[in-house]
Amino acid sequence: MVVMTVTRFAPSPNGPLHLGHAYAAIIAHDRAMADHGEFLLRIEDIDGARSRPEWADEFRADLTWLGLGYREVAPQSARIETYRAALESLVIMGLVYPCRCTRADIERNAQRMGPDGPVYPSTCLRQPTLPGPDVVWRLDMEQATALVGDMTWHDERRGGQIACPELFGDVVLWRKDAPASYHLAATIDDAADGVSVVTRGADLFAASHIHRLLQVLLGLPEPVWHHHRVLVEADGRKLAKRRGADAIAERRRAGEDGRSVAAELRAALFDTGLSLSEYVNRQP
Repeated sequence: MVVMTVTRFAPSPNGPLHLGHAYAAIIAHDRAMADHGEFLLRIEDIDGARSRPEWADEFRADLTWLGLGYREVAPQSARIETYRAALESLVIMGLVYPCRCTRADIERNAQRMGPDGPVYPSTCLRQPTLPGPDVVWRLDMEQATALVGDMTWHDERRGGQIACPELFGDVVLWRKDAPASYHLAATIDDAADGVSVVTRGADLFAASHIHRLLQVLLGLPEPVWHHHRVLVEADGRKLAKRRGADAIAERRRAGEDGRSVAAELRAALFDTGLSLSEYVNRQP
């Protein structure tokens, strides 16, 4: 049986899209189109008051302007009960526990560093705390990895990988300020949407170790991953909304041809290997 290639672009509506987002969307779109597949748009709108529906409207206009046809699926705000059910199944399995430790507590007591910074030292696992609205729920990584044993996953650019989620320690799966962590929500969403190739920036490469573990624990299908390079500023830092990266909506409203912008991004960044700063500052 031939399985359709399905990819997705999943922005958070907490600010405008910039060229880095356009680059990621083009990669996901073109990866699906190369196999006559389907490209999805999923709005990840569970970031509290920072999530604003007007930004999602801008995203839709931006993708259309770039010439990227898509099918929109349910936003994360419509999937909260699905996340809750997944958490409850992990509670029943005895694989998660409540935690009240602050960021300062973790930084003070951590004994090693992981891909995301100081690794939580399992304080509330050894000294149990009661559940409540002011707790996060963490995955008992030692129990979880012992339960599933050895795991592998595949990246289209880097090949076969041995899953090493223990590098992260007991990660948060349920937050106090949002219904679910990125790790839990994205894993469940990709499975629910039938995503077969997960495209995202290389800065999220290590997160795939956790997502592979969650897939096994929750009985979800295994996709292929495709981690592309991340566009950076001239100083080497990743393009970011919070640092005022130029919004592609401004170029759209200024009357530029979005399809030409997309074509130039493809040519400059895929074929010649130009950096973003070289692309932005290129001579006409």
